[in-house]
Amino acid sequence: MYAVIETGGKQYRVEVGTELEVELLDVEVGTEISLDRVLLVADGDTAAIGRPTVENATVRAEVVRRDRGEKVISFKYRPKARRRVKKGHRQDHLVLRIADITLGGKSAAAAATVKSDAKKAERAKVEEAAARQAAEDAALAAKLAEKTKLAEKAKAAETATAETATAEAEAPAKKTRAAKKAAEEAAPATDTAAEAAAPAEAEAAADAPAPKRTRTKKDA
Repeated sequence: MYAVIETGGKQYRVEVGTELEVELLDVEVGTEISLDRVLLVADGDTAAIGRPTVENATVRAEVVRRDRGEKVISFKYRPKARRRVKKGHRQDHLVLRIADITLGGKSAAAAATVKSDAKKAERAKVEEAAARQAAEDAALAAKLAEKTKLAEKAKAAETATAETATAEAEAPAKKTRAAKKAAEEAAPATDTAAEAAAPAEAEAAADAPAPKRTRTKKDA
């Protein structure tokens, strides 16, 4: 619902919550005033047009603050007379906030409140559904994490069991390889000792005196 009002010789299109600057009125800041010069009230597809004003229509507004408009420069001069006049002006304004528009007992503020409450209820439902979905997602994530953790533990246990079995199976082979390696290491040592003893025995045999030959009667 919106309305067209007239104040200070100007017309304004307003809705509930609209803030507008009007010509200065003799009212205090913070008070609520009623604007009776309502030229038109429209609600959806229906409209009430005043001749000149709409009957049983009222616009209530709250006085927000007093303000001043932008500076306007007025410059006058007279040629060939050396007359120059420069003036500045800032118009005083009153800032109003539209609180309600009523027509024949129907209030725009009440309709806006109902609409706002409906939006809040719908938003609360959406937030509740989102919170419920988030809780369900968190529970499912925790469940999946627990399942993954149990699967990892089972896999680790299975891997440890397989490693233990492999180690037990490889133990005899390791022992056989170790014995073979020890035998191989012992064999070159024996051969080296035999090779070292052979020259000594040969040298001893060479240094030994030849046995004396005894002549017998047959030889004579």
